[in-house]
Amino acid sequence: MEGRADDDTITAELGRLLESTVRRLEADGARTEALASYQSRRPILGVRRSPVMVPVDRVWRLGVLLLDARGRLFTIGSVTRAVEPGRATHQNPRAEERRDHRRAAYQGKFAEGDTVNWDAQEVELDEAALRAGDGVVALRDGVLSVRWSKQAGPDGYTALAPYLDERAALLTAPLP
Repeated sequence: MEGRADDDTITAELGRLLESTVRRLEADGARTEALASYQSRRPILGVRRSPVMVPVDRVWRLGVLLLDARGRLFTIGSVTRAVEPGRATHQNPRAEERRDHRRAAYQGKFAEGDTVNWDAQEVELDEAALRAGDGVVALRDGVLSVRWSKQAGPDGYTALAPYLDERAALLTAPLP
């Protein structure tokens, strides 16, 4: 029974932490970014159409995490800008791939110049996932932690509360 009370405490603490971070970011008018899904489109009259990015939500970028207004966390996937993709040069396949991503965002329903995140995965925040200790957000030595670095071992993690506080402060700090 003791483990269940601990689980309830951990989830309640995490819920309060995410809720207070959302309130702070909303109150400070922090800049959001788009969260999108990359979708292929059906051909029209046999003509193939290029894929497009479809808006899913607005999120705040907090280091290695994306946070939405409902308190859900996402890992960072890929990112692009909704800008005119430019002309194809066919010189570098990787550059052409990035241009295709810009085109998909530009043809989506995003404001010009908007930062668009896709391939982001929602972070599991249930007790079992937190206790497993190997996710982006994990319970490490009794402390809610975030893997801020791909470095193996405990050095890749830091406490979640100060991490979110610092990242929210950076996001809401006035421009120099």
